[in-house]
Amino acid sequence: MTPTATAAGQDLNADEVLARILSSLEDDKAEDIVSIDLRGRSTMADHMVIASGRSARQVAAIAEKLAERYKHATGRTARIEGKDAGDWVLIDTDDVVVHVFRPEVRDFYQLEKMWMPSDALARVRADRPATH
Repeated sequence: MTPTATAAGQDLNADEVLARILSSLEDDKAEDIVSIDLRGRSTMADHMVIASGRSARQVAAIAEKLAERYKHATGRTARIEGKDAGDWVLIDTDDVVVHVFRPEVRDFYQLEKMWMPSDALARVRADRPATH
């Protein structure tokens, strides 16, 4: 994808946008953060990130802060869907698509299963603490 121009005139490529998104999610205490490389597999974005928040309020706050940080870093506005409900929020930055879920909603949709290669999915599941 094309680099994203920042307000200061610098360009951020998809990997730099991804790094900033991952940092934002970690800063806001998102849990079970998974990054999926979509290059060569989809034209919708270069990367997909999936993360969890402990409550609808935290999910909405994570999405809001991420959108603010993205705008500050790039001068562009990310598209956000689902923030009002807070069960599942989608943040689209063109290069990176971010999904932030409440854990039970994430378990229901199982996006990792649809997008990750099976060997990578097995490693993620082995690293994730049991929720039962």
